[in-house]
Amino acid sequence: MVLASCIPPVSAASPPSAANPATTHSAPPPARPQVQPAIHLDSAAIRQGDLVRGRIEPADASLLLNEERLSVAPDGSFIFGLDRDAPATAALELRVADVVVARRDLTVAPGNWSIQHVNAPMRGAARSNAEFESRRPGELAQMAAARRTVVTSDGWRQQFIWPVRGRISGVFGSQRVYQGTPGNYHNGVDVAAPTGTPLLAPADGVVILAATEPFTLEGYLLMIDHGNGLSSVFLHNSRLDVRTGDSVRQGQVLGAVGMTGRTTGPHMHWAMRWNGRKIDAQRVAGPM
Repeated sequence: MVLASCIPPVSAASPPSAANPATTHSAPPPARPQVQPAIHLDSAAIRQGDLVRGRIEPADASLLLNEERLSVAPDGSFIFGLDRDAPATAALELRVADVVVARRDLTVAPGNWSIQHVNAPMRGAARSNAEFESRRPGELAQMAAARRTVVTSDGWRQQFIWPVRGRISGVFGSQRVYQGTPGNYHNGVDVAAPTGTPLLAPADGVVILAATEPFTLEGYLLMIDHGNGLSSVFLHNSRLDVRTGDSVRQGQVLGAVGMTGRTTGPHMHWAMRWNGRKIDAQRVAGPM
C-alpha cells in the first residue's frame, strides 16, 4: 500500500528562502538642481546718472562693480548708481569662493549735460560772503554726520514716486552759472510749484536730517535714507513735518514746497545719492 504523504502547508508569515533573499535598498535623494551663475539687469541700456537694479544667481555669491563689493539682498537683488561723470565702461563680476563665475561688461552712455544760468548769488541766503563762510562749515558738518548714519529700510526696493508734480524747471547734471560765476553742476531735479504744495515721500525710509533752521544754500533741508546706500535730499522747503529719526512711508506728507535758501522762486529740489555718488532722481522716478 502506498501511503499518501502529507506536506505541511507553508505559512504566509514564513521567512523567504535563503536561496532567494529579499534585499531592500533606499532610493538615493534627488540631486539638487545646479544654478547657472548669472547677473540679470532690469535695464538693457544705462547712462551716466542712472540707478541700476538687478538680481544675481546664486543669491549667496559675491558681486563686484569695478572691484567694489556691492550689497546683495538674500533674494539676490541689488542696486548701484552711476554718477554724473561715470566713465564710459564698467564691469560686474560674480564670484564664488573668490572665483569669477560670471561677468558683464557694461557700456555707459553719456548724459549730454546742459549749461544753466541762474540769477542768484553764490552765497545764497547769507547776507554777506563773510556770513556765508562763517556758517557754511557747520552746515556741511551736519550733512556729513547725517550721511554716516546707519539705518535699516527696504525703501530702495520700491518703485519711486514723484514727491511733487508740475513743470520741471531744472534738470540733473546741468552746469550752474550764478550771476556770471561758475558753480557746481546741478545735482537734482527741480519741479516748479507754489509755496505750501505738499511734499510726499518718494519711498519708505528714515529721516537722517531735518533742518530746524534754514541752511544758507539749502534752506529747510530734509535728508531721507532709503537703505542699501540710497538716499533722497529735498531743498528750499517752506516747512518740515518730520524730524530726524522718524520712519516715513511712501506717499506720506513730509513738509511743503518753498523758496528758502539760494533760490529764485518756489520749487521742489530733489537730489539722490547712492553710496555718495550723485544720481538723477528724474530717471529714478520715471515719467511724471
